[in-house]
Amino acid sequence: MCILIDIGAFGFKDLMKSYPERVKNIGIFEDGLVGVSAGLALSGLVPTIYGITPFIVQRSLEQLKLDYIYQNVGGNFITTGAAYDFSKLGYSHYCPEDVETLKTLPGIEILTPGTPKQFETLFKQCYMNGKLSYFRMIDHCNKTQVDIEFGKAKVLKKGTRGTVIAFAEALDATIAACENLDITLLYYTTAEPFDLETLKSNIVNNRIFICEPFYQGTFMADIMPILSKSRIAVDGVGVPRQVIRTYGTKEDKDMHLGLTARNINDKLAQFLEKEL
Repeated sequence: MCILIDIGAFGFKDLMKSYPERVKNIGIFEDGLVGVSAGLALSGLVPTIYGITPFIVQRSLEQLKLDYIYQNVGGNFITTGAAYDFSKLGYSHYCPEDVETLKTLPGIEILTPGTPKQFETLFKQCYMNGKLSYFRMIDHCNKTQVDIEFGKAKVLKKGTRGTVIAFAEALDATIAACENLDITLLYYTTAEPFDLETLKSNIVNNRIFICEPFYQGTFMADIMPILSKSRIAVDGVGVPRQVIRTYGTKEDKDMHLGLTARNINDKLAQFLEKEL
């Protein structure tokens, strides 16, 4: 069953006409709808809910925790807006903390595709598996096409001076930043469960540099088992943990927050030269 929360409902008008009992626009009612959809899941249906990121992740976090995780039922939440794709609508529509927040829910799957094709791949692999699955959708997609697999990181480049990790829509800027650098590059579209084994097998020169288009440090708990056993330096770029008060375009914010190829290149080059 597909359930809409008013956002983008017009785009589903043909589906609502063809499947009136299976496609519903409930209206702006995110937290209540999470509970309603969990009830549908308990009755045997597989709900797929589409809404805006902060209204699902933050407004409805308690319902996700109690109605889905505690009841151990599955459903799919597809959100739009990413960190600050609604760049001109202000702080109420930003959610760079979504991945870190949802990682506190045991057993959740967090998918961060960088292209429509990657979303389709991940959705087909996850939507009927009985888990709570969160799909973080973006407006500003990567131009780089990479074939991906649920739960697995993709090794895009092998080098000797350090390991760089790129998530979701940060891939294009990261590739541009690393073009002339002798590094190993990994690309992640599954944020939870985190593919630690691929990272462990591809750490070079005891350096990990993370490019994350959400709160910087989101994945420190995931890589802690590696850090506790080895002398490995970690750095990277991400959204700073601060109130975003600037307006303008998505690109304006990327530049202001340092998520551009030039800034990644500058910071990464310094990191690779740093003595450990």
